[in-house]
Formats: sequence, structure tokens, C-alpha cells
Amino acid sequence: MKSYMATPETVEKEWFVVDGQGQTLGRLASRIAMVLRGKHKPTYTPHVDAGDFVIVVNADKVRLTGRKLDQKMYYWHSGYPGGIKGRTARQMLDRKPEEVLTRAVKGMLPKNVLGRHMLRKLKLYAKPDHPHQAQQPKPLDP
Repeated sequence: MKSYMATPETVEKEWFVVDGQGQTLGRLASRIAMVLRGKHKPTYTPHVDAGDFVIVVNADKVRLTGRKLDQKMYYWHSGYPGGIKGRTARQMLDRKPEEVLTRAVKGMLPKNVLGRHMLRKLKLYAKPDHPHQAQQPKPLDP
């Protein structure tokens, strides 16, 4: 008996839509990362992108528990000496609401070319509408 190994040609990709309103950031991100990797399918293969596309609407309405809105910091560096900058989660949700969820999901994907390819299948929108109606996305079970 042989083990089944999925190949990029045999993988069938689906589209899912998730409403982020009122959902906890980390729990939502882990569910999205699992679908992007394809771990929800019986044909999961670690070295093949077997995951599906995920559309997230109302990404600006995700919630953080505790005092994370004011204490959680997002940092980046300009590359110059003393060039570190940062913003709190509250400031990030005000300025770039999609970036908070993107960073959370990115941290849960593989840190290689395959992980970057998987992240491209994530479509985030701060508002309740999206331009992917032609793909007929199905609602993702929580």
C-alpha cells in the first residue's frame, strides 16, 4: 500500500469567506492559517500548497482580549541606526486594520517560499463587502 502525496496539479482549491466582526484575533488567525495550509483536508501534504483561498471581511472589527489594545506593540525597522519604530494595536487598527490580522496569520505559516505563497491566498477587507463574488465563496465554519 502506498501513501498518497498530493501534487500541485491534483489539488482543488476552494474559496471561503470569514466575517471577522467580534472574533478574537488569535483564534481567527489560527483557523485561517490552518485553511491556508490545507490542514483541514484529508489530502494534506506538508511540502505542497494544498490550501484554499480565504476572504476576511470586517477585518477592522476583530477584538483583542485583556489590555492588548494598548500594550501590544507592532515594530518595524528602517534599516538605519536608531530606526526602530512601533505602534500599539489600537493605532494599527485605526491606520491599517488589515495589517494586524496579516501579521498574526503570517506568524503561523511556514517561514519559507511556500509560506509566502500561502499568504498570497489571504484576501483581507476592512469593510463588509469584497470583490470576489465570482468565485462563489462558502462561509468558513468557526
